Amino acid sequence: MEQKSKDPLHGKRLDAILEELVDYYHGFEELGKQINIKCFTDDPSINSSLKFLRKTDWARAKVESLYLYVLRQKKKEARNKEDRS
Repeated sequence: MEQKSKDPLHGKRLDAILEELVDYYHGFEELGKQINIKCFTDDPSINSSLKFLRKTDWARAKVESLYLYVLRQKKKEARNKEDRS
């Protein structure tokens, strides 16, 4: 029997994480306010950001940390929605 990882990042591709963050923050402008790195603030794109994040461990760690925060926020929002129903 296969054990499922409890790590929410397990099996999650960096491009999917980045796309979800850009969607959650409605674009790179707001994402750049959350994580002030050049690949999000100066002429950003998914591809250029991925290229930078794959080479830069500290920036990738910030993105993954923000992603985990966003997952918690989404869970909290879903619970609050359920409570109001």
